Amino acid sequence: MALKVKPLADRVVVEPAPAEEVSTGGIILPDTAQEKPQQGTIVATGPGKVSDAGTTIAMEVKKGDKILYGKYSGTEFAFEGTDFLIMRESDILAVL
Repeated sequence: MALKVKPLADRVVVEPAPAEEVSTGGIILPDTAQEKPQQGTIVATGPGKVSDAGTTIAMEVKKGDKILYGKYSGTEFAFEGTDFLIMRESDILAVL
């Protein structure tokens, strides 16, 4: 199924990785104790940022890249029952 959301400018749509349900010690974590994931996969990208000169600066990331982003980056939204984040390319810390 293709995502029907098209981000504008230098924004990307990210599908967050699922939160870990079991700790490293084997303890099952309830929903309230699970940490918000900071990794995800890019599912859509915008065309890029427009510079002051009027040219479009291409995106450095592409669809399918696994990324690392800040803990409180982006805006959460749900589309057709799936949770996504939309954020600027500058909020991405690294490509994994």
